[in-house]
Amino acid sequence: MLLFKINKQNLSPLKEIPFKLERDLQKVFETNLNALTQLTLIKSEFTIKNYRIDTLAFDEDAKAFVVIEYKRSNSNSVVDQGIAYLNLMLDYKAEFIVEYNERFGKSLRRDEVDWSQTKVIFVSPGFNENQKQATNFKDLAIELWEVKQFEGDIITVNPIKKSKSAPSIKQLQGAEDAELKKVVDEIKVYAEDDHLQGKSEDVKELYEAFKDAILNLTSDTDIKPKKQEIGFIKNGKIFADICIQKSNLKLWINLKRGQLDDSKGLTRDVSNVGHWGNGDYQIIVQDTKNLEYIMSLVKQAIPDYWLT
Repeated sequence: MLLFKINKQNLSPLKEIPFKLERDLQKVFETNLNALTQLTLIKSEFTIKNYRIDTLAFDEDAKAFVVIEYKRSNSNSVVDQGIAYLNLMLDYKAEFIVEYNERFGKSLRRDEVDWSQTKVIFVSPGFNENQKQATNFKDLAIELWEVKQFEGDIITVNPIKKSKSAPSIKQLQGAEDAELKKVVDEIKVYAEDDHLQGKSEDVKELYEAFKDAILNLTSDTDIKPKKQEIGFIKNGKIFADICIQKSNLKLWINLKRGQLDDSKGLTRDVSNVGHWGNGDYQIIVQDTKNLEYIMSLVKQAIPDYWLT
């Protein structure tokens, strides 16, 4: 990413300002955690057994715990540490639930947590190629996020994407590696193919049509396959979800009740109904007849869409 400032049509590169301390990077990320990741902060500097976790967070959408670690140096291995933290969460589930309940005054039960969606995020100003390749497995629940600071109070955030041809971690799994085996057996990282498997060609084509239409609404949209649905993300926020069903699609628009302008009344208010996707508006789609109009609804939920 190239960043410049402009002065009378002349461009000059912005100067990067390194974080002086790892704690400085942590403070910026934690202060803006929900805006950046849609995660909820549980505790900073959470200690369990002989481990000190920089940031303990919770994914309310996936109902899963997330560990976040910060690195100023890119010289250390992240895979070994990441797998150790994943196993820590699986081995000491009760301790994590107690911390959540004490923090929020709730009574979250073990069976309300989806432990298969547990993950670890490493945050650093930069990762080397060895670190990126070592985590480039489609089913490894370890994410790398690069965060840089520049003059003019500018921060860039870049989640490192796994390559489309990323292999399975199971290909490297050794019979003697008990920690890795437990992670592979208990934690599931979902892909689009998981949602398309076993579906008819008609439904697959319908999904591709709506997926392409959503991606064309705005640039820099990411796709986040989850357990039950596929999320579409802009600037860290899921603005729409699609659940691929046997004969149709369920589409959710991430706006609160009363915020959507739906002159045709195609959406259903699900604010008081249990549902998977984000937002209070749901549409069941069986064809592309209203595709253009539905996109006019979806774009109302895109962060800062009307400012672009």
